[in-house]
Amino acid sequence: MKKILLVLAFVFLFIGGKAFAHGDAAPQPVDVSTLPPLGEEWLEANPYSGNEEAIKVGKTGYTSNCARCHGLGAISGGISPDLRELEEGEEGDEWFIYRVRTGATRNGITYMPAFEGIFSQEAMWAIRSWIETIPAD
Repeated sequence: MKKILLVLAFVFLFIGGKAFAHGDAAPQPVDVSTLPPLGEEWLEANPYSGNEEAIKVGKTGYTSNCARCHGLGAISGGISPDLRELEEGEEGDEWFIYRVRTGATRNGITYMPAFEGIFSQEAMWAIRSWIETIPAD
């Protein structure tokens, strides 16, 4: 009887963990209708930096889509990168937009999904604008 319970517990933990794994969360839409459109060409620098409306939209987009891995308030629990430590300015912008667009995969394991084709660049830059407002300390 103990062996059966042990096996059932193992199966429940193993299968249950898979059901709630990182990749099983569906991205939530980010409403960017209040932001100026940016066009089709991808920008390398954040055009919304300091824009109050973009910051508001970005906070909502982050909380709905990024917080589950990168932490509430952009404070990482240690597994995913702490986004408050992104470089400021164009160098940080360039890295941010590249990573969000293309994601990160190593040895066939997805560490971050690619969001190009899921989020508009307006949504991505709005999220970056909100992250810029969070102090690193």
